[in-house]
Amino acid sequence: MKKLAVIGLDCADPHLVENFLPELPTFGELIRGGSFARLRSVDPPITVPAWMCMFTGKDPGELGVYGFRNRADYSYHRLQVATSARFRAPAVWDELARRGIKSILLGIPGTYPPKPVRGLLVAGFLAPDTHSTFTYPASLKEKVAGWVGEYLLDVRNFRTQDKVWLIGEVHRLTEQRFALARKLVTEEDWDFFAMVDMGPDRIHHGLWAHHDPGHPKHDPESPFRDAIRDYYRFLDRKLGELLSVLPGGTQVLVVSDHGVQPMQGGIGINEWLIREGYLVLKEYPEEPTRLGELIERGLVDWSRTVAWGEGGYYGRVFLNVRGREPQGTVPPERYEEVRTELSQRLVAIPDEEGRPIGTRALRPQELYQEVNGIAPDLIVYFGDLRWRSIGTVGWRRIHFHENDTGPDDANHAPHGILIAHPGLDGRSDMSILEVRDLILALMGDGR
Repeated sequence: MKKLAVIGLDCADPHLVENFLPELPTFGELIRGGSFARLRSVDPPITVPAWMCMFTGKDPGELGVYGFRNRADYSYHRLQVATSARFRAPAVWDELARRGIKSILLGIPGTYPPKPVRGLLVAGFLAPDTHSTFTYPASLKEKVAGWVGEYLLDVRNFRTQDKVWLIGEVHRLTEQRFALARKLVTEEDWDFFAMVDMGPDRIHHGLWAHHDPGHPKHDPESPFRDAIRDYYRFLDRKLGELLSVLPGGTQVLVVSDHGVQPMQGGIGINEWLIREGYLVLKEYPEEPTRLGELIERGLVDWSRTVAWGEGGYYGRVFLNVRGREPQGTVPPERYEEVRTELSQRLVAIPDEEGRPIGTRALRPQELYQEVNGIAPDLIVYFGDLRWRSIGTVGWRRIHFHENDTGPDDANHAPHGILIAHPGLDGRSDMSILEVRDLILALMGDGR
């Protein structure tokens, strides 16, 4: 039976891979003997939920997961981290299990806590630590420790000014992730293997300004200007080492969930809502404070508030709807009118010089097949994701050129990569939502 290995590289960008290709012999060999396409991510192009969208074939609305944290109910304060329990749609490995096919799953975001699988699972980076049960079966945890020592779930503090430390940790993460992958594919029984390495994403966010001459903070004399290029050379070697131990004839897919682009700045979403009278506070904070903290302290005047927002790589705007939220002010019959007004005004926010930045405000109902869970009323891409959404309050300004959660040079771009070896005849650019069916087709009808 044909084996299939899906090697996920979070945030690997098609333009970056093409630019570095002369220095990446493993990538080059895969592409020359196969095919290379752009892979269109979901909206929003965010690690969670994009990877599980890929492996379920469902969009964020169908899954009811719109980011790392989602509203748990229509109260003002309950946000929950997206655990595996939020992903109720069957994943591709569940369908393969029904065909009698064994899977090994390594580091896929959205798989903690582990659900039972026909095979083995090492959960993704949202596992809190290695004291938790982050493997299936639970006994696999001891085997992992025996193989690689203390398992690295992620580079937790990648938003840091200590770039020497960050570069070392990203290399250590990738080294260990691929070392564990080699152990799993050579010492365990499998038909389908899928892994995700977070290394590319972490080094992009931490060092993109040092790499990209077009970044507003680029310093051509930076000692770290080649850090991303050097990392990709290292990644290419690790990829080659893994491919060298796969059984002959294994179909290989190298994929990413989204791409990367420079972060030009940030827009203070809640500062703007306050300034324009949509969000009303009982007391303005003396220092920058998370809106969630102000909500918990009872400092938002919900009786006069129309909307509030969340920060992140994209902005989420929620309307305070009468009969939906506890102290709603927007009459249901005016919902679309208010949403349209907000959308138009958010899109019109300029930069400091009054120039348009190309913001898009999207309605979930127009993006998704279904809208489950509690979706934002508006999904806002400031500067078409070249500007971040800044959610904290207390700055007394709208425009930022630093991140309120720590140094971050990059935002996400809508296209990732799809490298197939052997190649995929007749296929060009694809949607991330097509990958599940592609896997099923490549695996055939089972035993």
